[in-house]
Amino acid sequence: MLRISTFLLKTCLAVAAMASPATAQNADFPSKPIKIVVGFAPGGAPDALARIVAEKLTQRWGQGVTVENRVGAQGNTAMAAVARAEPDGHTLALMPVGNAAVNPALFANLPYDPVKDFAPVTQIASVENVLVVSASSRVASLQDLVARGRAGTDTLTYASPGAGSLAHLAAELLARSAGFGMTHVPYRGVAPALTDVMRGDVDLIVAQLSTAKPLIDGGQLRALGLASSERSAVMPDLPTIAEALALPGFEAVSWYALMAPAGTPAPIVARLNEAVAQAVRAHDVAAAMAAQGATPIGNSPAELAAVIATDTARWSKLVREAGIQPN
Repeated sequence: MLRISTFLLKTCLAVAAMASPATAQNADFPSKPIKIVVGFAPGGAPDALARIVAEKLTQRWGQGVTVENRVGAQGNTAMAAVARAEPDGHTLALMPVGNAAVNPALFANLPYDPVKDFAPVTQIASVENVLVVSASSRVASLQDLVARGRAGTDTLTYASPGAGSLAHLAAELLARSAGFGMTHVPYRGVAPALTDVMRGDVDLIVAQLSTAKPLIDGGQLRALGLASSERSAVMPDLPTIAEALALPGFEAVSWYALMAPAGTPAPIVARLNEAVAQAVRAHDVAAAMAAQGATPIGNSPAELAAVIATDTARWSKLVREAGIQPN
């Protein structure tokens, strides 16, 4: 009996010794300021969403959470920097769908691997995209757009803020799904692309609803349909592209996720996930995100990993089939 008791005691002590570092690590986190790296300039949706979350986490932990903007190579420079960071949960990436699921197929020498180099934390939010034309356009509806495209009498053009952007992929997916042709006109940024669509120099663009809605409300753009699975609460009368054109499953949604470097201890990832998920579900955060045209998500790391896998398969297939090349 004594031998058995001694064995059990030693076993319990060994298990406790192995568990204690992870427990202590989790309890001490965060032990210093946290940095969320964003690969795009201040003022856009990625930056705004990161700052909303950073402010809420600072309030929760009493530890500074800041946003660092590292612009370059369509966000790839910033993602590579986080991939090389110390995996202790204090350096994180705000990763858009493009960096997670499009750029691996778009760039031959991507300086990071979104699966191998990162630990998923949670999806922060999704942002609806809307297909718009100039308010003075002869294209009155999605059905009209497809009819004109199939007739071949018009050379339809669509703008995007750059080759390989979600706006580019969404319009290309629409043309292929509905069986008509359009010519891509890439720009360097959303503002000049929208300007030329409003002037009628280019026929259409798929833009984030938060960016396009003020122009729609101001009478400069006409909305034809949402690239979402459901109608938007802010434009409930606007049909989705899927329902208007009978294209089941058609969807091109922008989303933003929080990612940690690979090797970040599981207890720290879990602590980050819990904190961020609670933050994005808070009433004030949801309201701030709604002002950006975003819908809070806050899912689990496993659910985020599944979303990345699904969208990677979808967009990499389109990139290959359409022969899309970066700018």
